[in-house]
Amino acid sequence: MFDDNTDAEQLRILENEAKEVPLERWGPYLSERQWGTVREDYSQNGDAWNYFPHDHARSRVYRWGEDGLAGISDYYQQLCFSVALWNGKDKILKERLYGLTNYQGNHGEDVKELYYYLDNVPTHYYMKYLYKYPQQAFPYYELNRRNAERSKLEQEYELLDTGIFDEDRYFDVTVEYAKKSSEDIHIRIEITNRGDEDAPITVLPTLWFYNRWQYDQTKAKPVIEAQEDGSVKATHVPLGTYHLYYDEPDYQLFTENETNKERLFGTPNDVPFVKDAFHEAIINGTDLEALQELKSGTKFSPVYQFMVKAKSSKTIKLRLSKGRVKNPLDEKFDTVFTTRKKEADIFYKNLYPNATSPDLLNIQRQAFAGLLWSRQYYHYDTQRWLTTSDGISPVVENRLNGRNSSWKYLKNQDVISMPDKWEYPWYAAWDLAFHCAAMAMIDPNFAKNQLILIMREWYMNPEGQIPAYEWDFSDVNPPVHAWAALEVYRIEKEKRGVGDIKFLKRIFQKLIINFTWWTNRVDVEGKNIFAGGFLGLDNIGVFDRNSKLNGHLELEQVDGTSWMGMYALNMMDIALEIAMHDDSFEDSAVKFYEHFVLIADALNGMGLWSEEDKFFYDTLRLQSNHAYHLKVRSIVGLTSLFAVSIFSYNNLEKLRDFRKRATWLNQFREKNRQFLPITDNRKGGKVLLSIVDKTKLTHLLERVFDEDEFLAEGGVRALSKAYKDNPYSVDIEGSTYTIQYDPAESTSDMFGGNSNWRGPIWLPINYMLIRALRKYHEFYGDEFTMEFPKGSGKHINLKEAADELSRRLINMFAKDKTGKRPINGEDNGFYQKPENADLVLFYEYFHGDNSRGVGASHQTGWSSLVANLISDLG
Repeated sequence: MFDDNTDAEQLRILENEAKEVPLERWGPYLSERQWGTVREDYSQNGDAWNYFPHDHARSRVYRWGEDGLAGISDYYQQLCFSVALWNGKDKILKERLYGLTNYQGNHGEDVKELYYYLDNVPTHYYMKYLYKYPQQAFPYYELNRRNAERSKLEQEYELLDTGIFDEDRYFDVTVEYAKKSSEDIHIRIEITNRGDEDAPITVLPTLWFYNRWQYDQTKAKPVIEAQEDGSVKATHVPLGTYHLYYDEPDYQLFTENETNKERLFGTPNDVPFVKDAFHEAIINGTDLEALQELKSGTKFSPVYQFMVKAKSSKTIKLRLSKGRVKNPLDEKFDTVFTTRKKEADIFYKNLYPNATSPDLLNIQRQAFAGLLWSRQYYHYDTQRWLTTSDGISPVVENRLNGRNSSWKYLKNQDVISMPDKWEYPWYAAWDLAFHCAAMAMIDPNFAKNQLILIMREWYMNPEGQIPAYEWDFSDVNPPVHAWAALEVYRIEKEKRGVGDIKFLKRIFQKLIINFTWWTNRVDVEGKNIFAGGFLGLDNIGVFDRNSKLNGHLELEQVDGTSWMGMYALNMMDIALEIAMHDDSFEDSAVKFYEHFVLIADALNGMGLWSEEDKFFYDTLRLQSNHAYHLKVRSIVGLTSLFAVSIFSYNNLEKLRDFRKRATWLNQFREKNRQFLPITDNRKGGKVLLSIVDKTKLTHLLERVFDEDEFLAEGGVRALSKAYKDNPYSVDIEGSTYTIQYDPAESTSDMFGGNSNWRGPIWLPINYMLIRALRKYHEFYGDEFTMEFPKGSGKHINLKEAADELSRRLINMFAKDKTGKRPINGEDNGFYQKPENADLVLFYEYFHGDNSRGVGASHQTGWSSLVANLISDLG
């Protein structure tokens, strides 16, 4: 037993570090959307959204995973638990979150629900989730219709816009999990009627098995069976036997997790009772008595029918345990929740013992909660997906040679940190790197494992490319993984006083393979100028940078080249850090130093810098070798600031080979009057490596700190505000291309979805800029100041500028003097109600003028970096 001050959660984390995969057997690994994903798409034309729509989800068995509401599963998702609800008026059982597909939303796909990740810890010994369920019929049709009527120039029509929550006519459904041990999970579901009138609700806590037996006849079919003591026993090979105990229900139901072929395809069902049997029984009364008489199945629910009095609550207790338990729901049941909640409080208090702002601590804790709730089981074997059927559609030639057909060796079956378990229920390569920077603050071993995992041989292709995301694994995301590795290493070293050199060595070997792929495939002409396409920035350009306009044009990208300069510099830093312990890595440090020098030379010397505008621009080069700038002041040009590093002369004394080779290269380039990206400060004992010299740094930051260009109340915009009234247009061989400042939702069809880089604030890019500014200040010191904001007459140093940008980003989430959070925009009235005042959402990006949250509402993956910023300022 632990005493009152023991950090029990931290001790459990340390115990997990001894495992090959630092992961608990049970956690929030259940997806929030499996329908509409690429891995469930067996269509001929690759139309994932329409092949497996939301309307099929309640009736059709998934091939590659499961989904549910506020759910958990074991780490192979063999046995799942989640909550289903019915308010007596909906046409369907609420078993999963609803949202619009990419075709239905006026700004692309979007979840249309209100739910919140309130709390979580790395071992998932305590978790808390809130779902807001209307008491009137859920407005599925209205959400679809009203968004279809709106143009891209209008905001999305959201659930709060429907009026469904007016007069507080809704339930707060709070789901808590507290583990007594790793495989003994206490579950508490509290239903609170927020309205002024009594209201009915039916609650179905649901336990079921992921249907693997349908596609693999060699696997034994599991079973859930009723027991004489009123519990059920779930038996599975190889998971073992679990028991679910629960408060006495009104009745209980069994069925099979099998597809309702009759409903969907007009063919006979394989079993009498199928996946959507509970839906039919609860909503329509179909086979209700027959289902109550069943004693076994692969899906089970105790059913609770409540009339919840106004402003009152009902609570349901359950317990999922491996092995039998005597008196499972006795008076000690609630004690487990009290203990685990207290341990979670101690864990987070020990992270930042001197923090004083309750609101900032709440923001930070919910950021971590969302990050932890977004761990998801992900299963996708592309060769099997390409060459087999789902039993509904045959294997066709189009699919064999279609999407991801060149990734046949990709065989993923892991728990992965997801960008957003509804909007993006699949990993994204560069998102994951930022997740790990935040995850390192609470669970560094898991962060390290995730970075190495995505570069293992069952992810990375044989040529060294890291898979981007399942819509197209071959897309090229920015190479930020070396940067992330250094961030994780730095954060852990600051917390524990010692760095994990073994981790750096492991990931360094993987990164070398990926770096080689970049140099061989993306720098096709060997000029150290890199392309790569949209590079994660979607619609940032005047045209789709993933496409070839025609065979006569070549695009030379500032961001592609800058990312690679940063990559080389990060690799040098990793090699130098390792070389302090193992001098065999000095050679590699020299190699990447040379790479950086050549890339910096190319970026500065091959026409991408405009001396007239004092800015970096992408360059369009014609076959005649005539080139002209695409004069768009965007985050593309600012990525040149990210490649910055400092090393000291003291370290050089220990690394004699590196010093010797670097000195020779420097002298050679100086002698031949070649560009050298070095600033030497002998007095301070430091050397600065940067793509930009002090002059270019000053010019770029003048624009960054200008509120008429990049600087916003909530941080730094992705595109200059100068294009709001004066869009940029360019004529390319008879076609005109235009870009304008769009502070929020995209008004462009480019890339189709709801992502927009033409003006909004993106937290990961801001975070990288802030980290870079701190580096520049470390070298230049307090003497180097800039006017901030431009025109204010106030001059500050670069550390103070980094702090100010951090505050602006944090303040988007924080309450102002009136209790409003800028991210909530026009919905602040709802979020100022006492029960909602501390709820925080973490959006994909933010309005460039008023800081309203935009895009995916739960992209706590990279927006959780606000937690790092709070820590840095604290």
